[in-house]
Amino acid sequence: MWQLRAKRASTYAATAVLTAVLGAGPALAAPTGTAAPGAPPAGESGASAGFPSIPAVRSFTPAAGSAAFVPGPGSRVVAPSGSAVEDEARLLAGELRRPYASGPARPGDIALSLERSNSGPESYKMTSSADGVTVRADTDAGVFYGTRTLLQALRSTGRVPAGTVEDRPDRPERGLMIDIGRKYFSREWLEARVRELGDLKYNQLHLHLSDDQGFRVQSDSHPEIVSARHLSKEDIRAVVDLAAQRHITVVPEIDSPGHMGAVLDAHPDLRLRSADGTPVRGALDISRPGAAVVVDDLLREYAPLFPGTYWHVGGDEYGALVADDPQTSFPRLAAYARERYGPDAGVADAAAGWLNDRAATLRSLGKRVEAWNDGFADGARVGADPDRVVVYWSSNKLRGRLPEDFLREGRQLLNLNSWYLYYVLGAPKKFPYPSGRRIYEEWTPAVVYRDDAVPAALAGPDRILGARLAVWCDRADAQTEDEVAAGIRMPLRALTQKLWDPGPPVLTWQDFTALAERAG
Repeated sequence: MWQLRAKRASTYAATAVLTAVLGAGPALAAPTGTAAPGAPPAGESGASAGFPSIPAVRSFTPAAGSAAFVPGPGSRVVAPSGSAVEDEARLLAGELRRPYASGPARPGDIALSLERSNSGPESYKMTSSADGVTVRADTDAGVFYGTRTLLQALRSTGRVPAGTVEDRPDRPERGLMIDIGRKYFSREWLEARVRELGDLKYNQLHLHLSDDQGFRVQSDSHPEIVSARHLSKEDIRAVVDLAAQRHITVVPEIDSPGHMGAVLDAHPDLRLRSADGTPVRGALDISRPGAAVVVDDLLREYAPLFPGTYWHVGGDEYGALVADDPQTSFPRLAAYARERYGPDAGVADAAAGWLNDRAATLRSLGKRVEAWNDGFADGARVGADPDRVVVYWSSNKLRGRLPEDFLREGRQLLNLNSWYLYYVLGAPKKFPYPSGRRIYEEWTPAVVYRDDAVPAALAGPDRILGARLAVWCDRADAQTEDEVAAGIRMPLRALTQKLWDPGPPVLTWQDFTALAERAG
């Protein structure tokens, strides 16, 4: 319901008016393509080359002998006034530069409505002919996705092919992660990405709010940690509200107990030090009571700002866990672990308990927690809270357990395979920028670690929830905002295709790229 309330709060006048319908483009090529690891066998994918959209629709049945729909001067976008889909109708009307009407629909109109089908919360059915288009779904999210399919067809060919589309995503979570801690991104740039994600049927925007180089969101509880260039709470609310209008949930991340350099610059007393007194870059001394106070203050402060279900607690690359002998290198942490978790406990248990405590704080605020896979401390006797989602990234170097180990113990997993899905600013040659073509032709949601697929029995949508493309700003000045947007353009389009339908793509990469140019 929070999304619906945020949608109502949005002003339609602020909606970006996109291009009017385009002229006809070249015909699409005949189906081609080869299976990627973990993909269903050829022929099981329902994607259709007969309907121009990204991601491709799962099923399209042409209406033989019927003419395509082309909006005319009298065409309107129709939905019942006060209904859950009025927002979708008004948005589409603005994009097409056509009037909104509450009904009834008449020939030449585009009609949106809710209709029970039990096909899934994001599924929809679209029927089109020369007389008009109808989009029906169980939810307003499904109707929204139907309008995106219609809009792409009009952009790419100027018409909507006559027939019936029945469509739904394969994976329930489809997103983009942006590191706004290391690099400042403007509100306007983030809003442009939200619009792009919505058009491509993504439903998550993960914001990495802080890191060693910066803390980028206004804080009232701890203003001392905030970087000079940062987003105000008003900026964040605007992004969150726009995202809700596009059925996108914003997932915040305050990474701890590592990657805390910006916080520690203001609180040097909380910095982790080794046995000889050497400070560990970005690492929080979790044995000190003040550490939990600062982080929980921030979690409680920001919880109302991000009303979605998920919260990412980080947990990766904690300096105390990468030492050859953590107990000897960090005796204060080791003593703290024994005092709290028993005589056989060690530093790994202290780290595991830290994340469990942050998860407990977030659960009290109504959140479900996710964490990087190396936040599930290997060898710890203290187990991670059972509902925590594993966000698996470490394909360049194995950090802890393999993805199938998490899946076999019943955990759900989100795929951020760094070999395919990491866009790292200033990346070295050994870590190239992600290729949309590699994602499109080689990757599937089952390919989590390096280029190997987990067993099919562990790879279903209820186990591997989906994936996110990750933008990391290790060298913040290596690219401008515009260069980042251009660099992730085709990887985003390839990823949404494989999350919507992980089967072998119908179009060749060349034809897919050409469609992306026409569809905008």
